[in-house]
Amino acid sequence: MPRVLVPLAEGCEELEAVTLLDLFVRAKLDVVSASLSSQRLVRCSRGVVIQAEYTLDDVSGQNFDLVVLPGGLPGADHLEQDQRILQLLRATVANGGISAAICAAPKVLKAAKLLDGKQVTSFPGVLDKNPALGMTYLNQPVVDAGSIVTSRGPGTAIDFALHLIERLQGADVRQQVEAGLVRS
Repeated sequence: MPRVLVPLAEGCEELEAVTLLDLFVRAKLDVVSASLSSQRLVRCSRGVVIQAEYTLDDVSGQNFDLVVLPGGLPGADHLEQDQRILQLLRATVANGGISAAICAAPKVLKAAKLLDGKQVTSFPGVLDKNPALGMTYLNQPVVDAGSIVTSRGPGTAIDFALHLIERLQGADVRQQVEAGLVRS
């Protein structure tokens, strides 16, 4: 069963964080939520409080098939400033896994030097005006560049999560999870 880490920073976008966690659980992934601080309660960008299962220190040294960053501000700023996150993203890619980010969080992938030469997307203005070396910015809901997957914002969170589920578990699992959402 693929292992997924969703780091939760103070000020993260709650809709993205909860959507990712919920859909990964529905897909029966081994999903781990971890707060950056020693406090497991994380106050999100609009005041919703989420309780992480672990702290980032609790899971340090563990390997994950996917590390996926919710966006939001100042959550993405906190992720970008945390050297543990940058190292974890690089190690995940180096070990053949996927590092993914939505909304403002793709700037964390840039800080980790993972966007050079990649096709990416983000919340408007986050990357398109400050690109990585050789980066191509696309106005698409989800952009898959192999080891890096990015998405635009809260409105694309379901598509983003379903895409990542398909990458890890296949089209059948994605379709099962999506059918339960009654999207049409």
